[in-house]
Amino acid sequence: MTFAELVDRVASNGPFQFLHTVLLGLPIIGMANHNLLQIFTAATPTHHCRPPPNASAGPWVLPMGQNGKPETCLRFAYPSNASLPNDTQGATEPCLDGWTYDVNSRDSIVAEWDLVCNSKKLKELAQSIFMAGILIGGLVLGALSDRFGRKPILTCSYLLLAASGSGAAFSPTFPTYTVFRFLCGFGISGITLSTVILNVEWVSTRMRAIKSIAVGYFYTFGQFVLPGLAYVIPQWRWLQLTVSIPFFAFFLLSWWLPESIRWMVLSGRSSKALKTLRQVAAFNGKKEEGKKLSLEEIKLNTQKEVALAKAKRSVADLFRTPVLRRMTFCLSLAWFSTGFAYYSLAMGVEEFGVNLYILQLIFGGVDVPAKFITTLAISYLGRHTTEAALLLLAGGCILSLIFVPADLMTLRTVLAVFGKGCLSGSFSCLFLFTSELYPTVTRQTGMGISNMWARVGSMTAPLVKITAELKPFIPNVIFGSIALLGGSAALFLPETLNRPLPETIEDVENWSLRTKQSKQEPEAEKASQRIPLQPHEPGLDPS
Repeated sequence: MTFAELVDRVASNGPFQFLHTVLLGLPIIGMANHNLLQIFTAATPTHHCRPPPNASAGPWVLPMGQNGKPETCLRFAYPSNASLPNDTQGATEPCLDGWTYDVNSRDSIVAEWDLVCNSKKLKELAQSIFMAGILIGGLVLGALSDRFGRKPILTCSYLLLAASGSGAAFSPTFPTYTVFRFLCGFGISGITLSTVILNVEWVSTRMRAIKSIAVGYFYTFGQFVLPGLAYVIPQWRWLQLTVSIPFFAFFLLSWWLPESIRWMVLSGRSSKALKTLRQVAAFNGKKEEGKKLSLEEIKLNTQKEVALAKAKRSVADLFRTPVLRRMTFCLSLAWFSTGFAYYSLAMGVEEFGVNLYILQLIFGGVDVPAKFITTLAISYLGRHTTEAALLLLAGGCILSLIFVPADLMTLRTVLAVFGKGCLSGSFSCLFLFTSELYPTVTRQTGMGISNMWARVGSMTAPLVKITAELKPFIPNVIFGSIALLGGSAALFLPETLNRPLPETIEDVENWSLRTKQSKQEPEAEKASQRIPLQPHEPGLDPS
């Protein structure tokens, strides 16, 4: 009996699983709010230069830009009725006295700290610093969770996100705000890592995919909640505080969650694991089954997993053989391009000129059919084909935005929403595909490296947007090209549909060898059929 079958016998598919899913899923709603929060807290309101202190000396007129609208970063150096030499008339200067913002626009960090014109790049920098927190948090907290357990890291991450998110709401300066946002990203990484592991721990193998999708839909629901909160709460500080306070409650509720059974067994805490299993069995009405379970049975059924865990594995193992090297390179590129392109669209809602709240609802809503269609595609078409198609379609949509005029806003929005849906599906496919490609002995390491590349991509995306100051089309060229490159790399990955999970590196090599042989056999048969019959010599039997 495997460990999963042992858990299935005594403690799976009952009221505990439902409550466990809810307790893990509710914070994911808030996590989605934090990931996309700057769409609203960093919205750029309509603005123009503030007139100088001596503006009462005469009327001031704003210079007009090439788009026919008033300049946002320049003003005339003198009043329009000033008597000046011809070479001085029409002279412009930067906004030396700050900016005036539309009072009807929502309050944001952009208006509070003047993150416009030459300081515009600081807005994108703030989002990159938040993503850097997620990246570094993954590297640090992943190792700590292996040492101290999944539950303590999850509990501390809830508290860290609650405290740092609330601190960001009271930040007096922009540098202080970015420090707190970095800590928010750090905490979110700990929540993600622990939730992914604990989420599938207490269900049967056949229910794991369903439970993973269920928790994924909590994130999708969070994308619906955020625009509603932002509409009701137009002040950025109050909005920041509103999405952070609930994590204090999640911190308290997390004490009810049990620790990972596998971690307890692998850490030599088998007695505590047995006690937890019996408590969950009793909660699910299987008290008698729980009593039948013994410490010796747990140790017997986890011998293989303990042996695999004790075998020290490193990142170098992912490059040990040619097949693993190719898989690691292609998967890293696919993960990077997905995170890179996804956040270019998810955080670029403001660029499409439609109502910000409605557009965010549409961007969040597209995830529902996208994940459903992706689930069907990977089940019938396969992982390899689905992943490549999703990234190639997303790259095509992003590149198409370059050629669609700015006044065709509806078409631009449709392309962006479709591309974002493809990238959302790509994330869903990659999580499954990656776990099926890597053997058991390197699966955790492979998943960690893959997720790291997705975070690097999401951290880099806001910085690439700064290149729009050179030419407006440059960011979309970069985002679209990288997505196409990731889709092309996915074509070189083997298919895993209806294949057993590999246990060792040798399994992966043998699997690849059998795949090549199966492809060569039909080709050899076709080649033999094309060989022309040679005329036989007289007197010889042609048979």
